[in-house]
Amino acid sequence: MATTPATQQFIILPAQGMRSFARADTGESGRFLVNLALHHMSATSKDIFNIGEQPQLGIKVLDSVHEDGAKLVEADAESFAALRRAQPGLRLVPLVYYQPAVAPHLTVMSGPRIAAAAAGVKIKVTIVSRKNGSPVPGATVVAFTNFAQRTGAQGVTNNQGVVTLAFGSSTKKIERLYIYPATGYWPALKKKITLTSGMQIPLIPVDLSYRDALRHFYGNAADTAGAGITVGVIDTGVAAHPDLTIAGGANTVVGENPNDYGDNGEGHGTHVAGIIAAHGTPPAGIRGVAPGVTLRSYRVFGQGSGQASNYAIAKAIDTAVSDGCDLLNMSLGGGPADDATKGAIADARGSGCVVIVAAGNDGRQRVSFPASDALSIAVSALGRKGTYPGATTQTAEAMPPYGRDRKNYIASFSNIGPEIDLTAPGVGIISTYPGGYAVLDGTSMACPAAAGIAAKLLGARGDILGMSRDQARSDAMAAAVLQAARDLGFAPIYEGQGMVP
Repeated sequence: MATTPATQQFIILPAQGMRSFARADTGESGRFLVNLALHHMSATSKDIFNIGEQPQLGIKVLDSVHEDGAKLVEADAESFAALRRAQPGLRLVPLVYYQPAVAPHLTVMSGPRIAAAAAGVKIKVTIVSRKNGSPVPGATVVAFTNFAQRTGAQGVTNNQGVVTLAFGSSTKKIERLYIYPATGYWPALKKKITLTSGMQIPLIPVDLSYRDALRHFYGNAADTAGAGITVGVIDTGVAAHPDLTIAGGANTVVGENPNDYGDNGEGHGTHVAGIIAAHGTPPAGIRGVAPGVTLRSYRVFGQGSGQASNYAIAKAIDTAVSDGCDLLNMSLGGGPADDATKGAIADARGSGCVVIVAAGNDGRQRVSFPASDALSIAVSALGRKGTYPGATTQTAEAMPPYGRDRKNYIASFSNIGPEIDLTAPGVGIISTYPGGYAVLDGTSMACPAAAGIAAKLLGARGDILGMSRDQARSDAMAAAVLQAARDLGFAPIYEGQGMVP
């Protein structure tokens, strides 16, 4: 019995960039892309195309960026091979995926061996607010009996703030205890403690007047800081929040509502957006680095998903540029370098827009893509001692080398390398979050800090903003930002040009 060949999804791209005719390629490849677009507009199922002299074959067009530009298509391997033979001027790029560049939470790799007789005995701990003793639901509790080997137990608190840890006893010596609240509290780190069933552990509530690393370096900006600059946040979407004003955007996830650019359930993009442009007033609200910018949201992560495809990202970059964005913030990465994302970044720079990207959080490993792309502005994460309470997880991020000011350090989680262009505060950052406020760490947080200060700087450069939207404009913008950076005393692989004051 014959079997149906498995299908794959690929992105079809012109020889360069995202669009064919934009580069004066009006040959067969350009006409072919337009033909695909015309079929896509009327398609309800797999479409049949005549490709050169090849027999008819089936290619299903799932989505299109421009009629003469990138297409997301689906076909079997035989069809792709035939397309490659007939249209060697086109690029067939596989789908790859990227993740938010927030610092990862530690997790248990293996649990304790528990005898059958003791299997029913567990430790129950209640996580509460230090302010009023109220329970903290939804907090992830990770208890390591051996931190080096990552052995122990973990769980999530219920609505009463209670977590159950399966240790087979009612008391246990713990090397390290990490508590990661969902929102509203500082995460906690306790070392060498004994957990006893029934004990309570308090968490420090977020105080919006607290001087975290972002406010230490940048204070509370004026309402007009960044006015005249449009910043696109390419992320998990931005939730409605009293401290945020979103001017518009798009959802480029295939199969989802293009107008749903709000939060996808992950909260990451909302935190990023607040670092750039929150306009609240402490202690009732929070303030970002450039409250005066025009902020737009481009959601590339599907509903409830922690992955974004290169197609969704490339389409979002293209859409944001068409919408007039001057700066794009991409607090994401981790996938392999791909031609779709590279082409979209190159086109953005060619259209007068600068793309600022998080370096990644792999523990001083190489800068991840797309921050490693030559046309991106790559940002590492800076931490500062004294800008977070004691006994928080942030206390574990300080490690050599230290800056000229010995309180400054590059976070232990931050990626480093020769591609780094700037550093910015990314440890213990308070910002907006769906339903309230949260503290997060990562180059995800440093990236919007850099984007916000770049917007503040460029908002005062009418000579640059008035230039034609082309490569010369984006080069002038990037040069102005990089030349404004100040060396903090780290080697260039850690800080690039330094931090923009």
